[in-house]
Amino acid sequence: MKDPIEQWIEELLRKDDGQQMTEKQSRILIAAIEVFAEKGYSGTATSEIAQRAEVAEGTIFRHYKTKKDLLYAIVSPFVARLIEPFVLRELYPLFDSPHPTFEGFVRGILDNRITFVENHIKVIRIMLQEVPFHAELRDRFLGIMAQKMLPRLTRVLDHYRELGQIETLPTLTSIRLAGSTLFSYLVTRFLIAPAEWDDAQEREATIQYLLRGLGYRQR
Repeated sequence: MKDPIEQWIEELLRKDDGQQMTEKQSRILIAAIEVFAEKGYSGTATSEIAQRAEVAEGTIFRHYKTKKDLLYAIVSPFVARLIEPFVLRELYPLFDSPHPTFEGFVRGILDNRITFVENHIKVIRIMLQEVPFHAELRDRFLGIMAQKMLPRLTRVLDHYRELGQIETLPTLTSIRLAGSTLFSYLVTRFLIAPAEWDDAQEREATIQYLLRGLGYRQR
């Protein structure tokens, strides 16, 4: 069985018409993913990508007119086609058959996302570095997340409210508080964690902070 990175790369390199990209295009995209993840979009020169891909720099511009076009070739398909199968698919069982307790649900979500980021760290780095600063990518990402996730999250939160396990905060408020807390933990752990980072302690502190913030009461 292919690992998650191989599956993602294979899907990324497949054109919308189902045809595979040329061998050179594949090398360029894979090299760009690696260099963008290491240095960021602004810190990357196309000459570095060309060297990593073992092609002439002019070859890149025959396929992609600008460096931004190359970035969009990586991130835009991920946002448009792969958000659901690669970012959200593994979350659906947690939403559709929620844990008996809200605490168990939160722990399951966090464990799920840690595994996902570990398996897709290169593209996650690119998305975190670039999507917030490119309006087209940001709007597409937020639109897909709202369409696919908001109804499920609303049902889950309503479920735990009905059980009396969390406060009756507005749904969007609860999502914002939970999302920002979990997101900040993941960003810190995978991108900027200091050398003395104690992950077990930080993970538990994150969970307890979130449970207190949403007024969790085990019944």
